Amino acid sequence: MDTLNAMKIFVRVAESGSFTAVADQLQVARSVVTRQIAALEKHLAAKLITRSTRSLILTAAGAAYLEKCRVILNLVDAAESSLGEEKAVPRGRIRLALPLSFGLERLMSALLDFADAQPHVELLLNFSDQRSNLIEQGIDLAVRITADLQPGDIVRKLGECRLLTTAAPAYLALHGEPQHPAQLQHHECLVYSMTTSTSNWTYQVEGKLQSFAVRGRLTADNGLALLQASARGMGICLQPDFLASAFVARNALVEILHEFAPPALGIYAVLPSNRYIPHRVGVLMEHLAQALRADLVHTSAPAMAS
Repeated sequence: MDTLNAMKIFVRVAESGSFTAVADQLQVARSVVTRQIAALEKHLAAKLITRSTRSLILTAAGAAYLEKCRVILNLVDAAESSLGEEKAVPRGRIRLALPLSFGLERLMSALLDFADAQPHVELLLNFSDQRSNLIEQGIDLAVRITADLQPGDIVRKLGECRLLTTAAPAYLALHGEPQHPAQLQHHECLVYSMTTSTSNWTYQVEGKLQSFAVRGRLTADNGLALLQASARGMGICLQPDFLASAFVARNALVEILHEFAPPALGIYAVLPSNRYIPHRVGVLMEHLAQALRADLVHTSAPAMAS
């Protein structure tokens, strides 16, 4: 019996709460995972997991063993990675969760550059604006854009983005331009439905953050869709600069409420808790950080006169 491998599988099962999820992550039959856990329990002469039709529950022995397994596996990873890590060639698979629009608009080129430069790394990319459960879904690294990090998140800040309030010139000509966020309640607003509070937008007023109720007939879970609607004169939009700036640059939209700019959103690399960071993941994080820094310098540089 390969005890170390069985420990790895046990930790995955305990963290995800599912034999099937782990089998999918490892691309093996569910029975393989079940047999590994059964063999481990026989080897230890202890029941680790109580199974029911709906859930898996760790026994007291299983909970204690889980913590010891995490320590041991982290030490093994650290020991292997520390041997000439600076000269090591990154190898293995990275499951990466990315926000849909930002991933496609700003990160895809950097990820392709990384794939070209690291031929021994396999990238599995998941584009979605849904917040991933890193441990349950077997994600090695997630990129999140947020002002609200969750307690216990292990993160590295990669950069920031601004939120722009925009509307089409035709809309403003017909309905007038709001001069204060409180006036948004009288306007048609195009609402991003993936936020936790879709009916309120936050602005800085006299140095303090305030939330303002907004309404609108159109909501969507994709920022580009809302910006396209706004460009057709259908309402006011609040979207990050990496999406909205292109519309503003070609005069399809106009930025409004400048003096009440919402707080910047952080762009973070988020890691699963209780795990040593594999060398390949660390290299990818540094690559993304450098790419975003270069992108920021490029987009903030003043245009040269022709």
